[in-house]
Parts: sequence; structure tokens; C-alpha cells
Amino acid sequence: MSNSPRFLEGKTGVVFGVANKRSIAWAIAKAWHNAGAKLIFNYQGERLKENLEDLVSELSSDVPFYPCDVSTDESITEFFGHVRQNTSRVDLMLHSVAYAPKEALEGEFLNTTREAFRMAHDISAYSLVALSREVAPLMTEGGSIVAMTYYGSVKVVPKYNVMGVAKASLESSSRYLAWDLGTKKIRVNCISAGPVQTLAARGISGFSTMMKHYELKAPLHRSCTTEEIGATGLFLVSDGAAAITGQVIYVDGGYEAMGM
Repeated sequence: MSNSPRFLEGKTGVVFGVANKRSIAWAIAKAWHNAGAKLIFNYQGERLKENLEDLVSELSSDVPFYPCDVSTDESITEFFGHVRQNTSRVDLMLHSVAYAPKEALEGEFLNTTREAFRMAHDISAYSLVALSREVAPLMTEGGSIVAMTYYGSVKVVPKYNVMGVAKASLESSSRYLAWDLGTKKIRVNCISAGPVQTLAARGISGFSTMMKHYELKAPLHRSCTTEEIGATGLFLVSDGAAAITGQVIYVDGGYEAMGM
């Protein structure tokens, strides 16, 4: 990367989706922070607020964080009202938000309920559109939006079920957003990470089998680490990625390249 180690000095980023210290969102947030960015975080619920409070204190004593339920436009508008009180410009945004009811991640996709399907798409995919619409006017000097996805969007991963379909929607949404926002010099990309040990991953039935499969089949005979995903998140907001938008970048030990 041609940028200096602190190339995000003077930049401001908004981070959605940090749950705990093992979160992919936290790995990317730390990479952005270490490169000099000032960060603003969201949380949903008091339990996650406590987790986040402990984490952000490691970065600085005055990191702002505010509640935001991405399933309601009112909450998103209120959140960005707080953002505007902190800064007149945003340069980076991370979307690392996904949810489906636990029962929808078990059994057959065929049995997905209408409500589970709606909820998974609303929170996991539409939220990217809603958040991008709010952040775009603040990206007055251009910017970079990064969203997290997974290979289950393009191939069947048993038990991933409706979340795979929602991630396909997320990836398609990112491409349409890249087109809409390109004239504003705002880039939109997805990172498709291989399986890593996170709170969200533990909710997927058969996760340990998935990890072993990557060790057998991926060219690097492993998946990836959160630190490696963080480094990719840093690259995508750097000058080195200035001509990259509307793309899905795989960080998965090369698994996506394999046919057998």
C-alpha cells in the first residue's frame, strides 16, 4: 500500500456491527483507528452497549457511540443526527450487520417462514441501502463504504439458508449503490470473509465442520483471521483501491476459487 501508516489521519469513519472483541467489525475498526481515523460506533441494546464501552475505551477515552436499530428509519435518522453533532464530514462507513431468527438457520431453507425471510433481508441487506442514503450527504469529499458478506450468497452452504439469500441481496445492493454513488466519488465494496470464530458464526449449525472443510479444500488450507480481514478493510479505504467499486473481495484462503 502506497499510503503512510497513518494515512487516515483527519478522516472520520462510522462503524456498524461491533458485538465483541472477536467481531470482524472490531478488527476493521482497529485497523482504521491505527491508520489515524476518528471513529463513531453504533450499538443496539444495553448488553452490547456495555461490550462496546469496554472496547472503545481501548482506542481512546472519548470515542463516541450511539444507539441505532437499523431496522427502523427513525433510529437511523437519530443516529446520524448524533454523527452530525460530532463531524460535518464522514469518509468511511462499515456495514457489518446481519440477522436471521435462529430457527431459520437450522433445517431446510424450504421451511423458511415469510417473517424470517422479511427480517433477514430487512436487517442484513436493506440496512445497507438505508445507512448509505444517510451517510452519502456527509461524504462531501467522496468516501468508501465497506460491507461484510459470505460465500453462501453465491453457492449453497447447508444450514446458512435464508442468510445466504439475504447476503446475495446485500451484494447486489452494493453494486447498485456503487453506480448511484460513483458520481459523488463514493465507492461501495463487499468483503466476503471465510469462516472465523465470531459470535455470529456460533449461531450457524455445523460451523466446526465448515472450518475443517476449508482446511481440506482451500488452496492455503485454512480460512482467514480477523486481522487479515481488518487489513483488507484498510486496503479498501486506501488510495490503492481508488478505482475499485461494486466488487466482492474474497478473503477466504482461496476457497472461492475451487471447483472441487
